[in-house]
Amino acid sequence: MELSDGTTIESADVRMSPSIAALAAALSKAQGEMSGASKDKTNPHFKSRYADLASVWEASRAPLSKHGLAVLQPPTASGAQVSVTTILTHDSGEWIASDLTVTATQNTPQGVGSALTYARRYALSSMVGIAPEDDDGNAASERPTQTVARPREVPQAPAGFDAWLSDLEAVAD
Repeated sequence: MELSDGTTIESADVRMSPSIAALAAALSKAQGEMSGASKDKTNPHFKSRYADLASVWEASRAPLSKHGLAVLQPPTASGAQVSVTTILTHDSGEWIASDLTVTATQNTPQGVGSALTYARRYALSSMVGIAPEDDDGNAASERPTQTVARPREVPQAPAGFDAWLSDLEAVAD
């Protein structure tokens, strides 16, 4: 899968402890208290707003902690391929882990860092069930407005244009 910035998601893998009953119960309670992540950043390339990693953490940290849940996200990298293992743990000892590997668009420290941030944000959002706030919801549900087409203004010919056009036509004949 290719993301909007060209980063490619290569694989995702999920593992878990033999039982996740207590973890699932705690996560259910935590999700009931979570709100959407604020779309507080602007992507200048696509002129769109998005919820950054800090917003996802802000929306999830307190409810997770309140219900005995913690998230770890150790990264690994090999060139432009960046992997993050997101581990959701519960104070009962139960856990769920998921690996997400992405390929950076550029094999530079900045490109790898950007890919890692993408991977952490998407993996965390997916693991805990956070979605960005729908700040476009009202706009999408409003009735479309009709625009009235105005007649196009025709520019005035510059002085001497008619004489030039007559001369051009005479030469062409």
